[in-house]
Amino acid sequence: MIEIRWHGRGGQGSWTVARIFGMAASLFGDKYALAFPSFGPERRGAPVLGFTKIDDKKILDRSEVQESDYVVILDETLITPAMNNGIKKTGVLIINSEDGQKYKSVFEGKRIVSIDATSIALDILGRPITNTAMMAALMAVSNLVGLDAGLKALKKEMKPSIAEKNVLVVETAYKKTLEVLNG
Repeated sequence: MIEIRWHGRGGQGSWTVARIFGMAASLFGDKYALAFPSFGPERRGAPVLGFTKIDDKKILDRSEVQESDYVVILDETLITPAMNNGIKKTGVLIINSEDGQKYKSVFEGKRIVSIDATSIALDILGRPITNTAMMAALMAVSNLVGLDAGLKALKKEMKPSIAEKNVLVVETAYKKTLEVLNG
């Protein structure tokens, strides 16, 4: 089973994207998925978590994610040394940052991939909502969900007026992430 932890702030869509990624895997990717949030009565801007589990077989384990394969960070101001807990030794961090490598000392020994999702979101959406850009980065890094499946899930889950711009965000972020990976 692959386990993903999404870090964001209230209003950034970390729970929404955890759900959409799971939907892409299960409805359009021939996999099983489970997505759930972890937050209380936090207000906009407070740290929140989203989780996604993906497997080729039915997921019976509904417990909280303990050892993440991927950690997606929508807002780099959330990064603390404690965030390194609960990441597998082979875990990958995907960070919304112009320079994610500056966090090498925090996530020692872990693979870090970063894209400037904020700039992509501002250019296309006019708002710093980075969840779909970071979903695209995870798709490019992990190959858990194909681009087509991710776009279908977006279109199914979002209103057409919102989905249209987010499709462009996903396509742009996916391409930029592939450029980073191919260096």
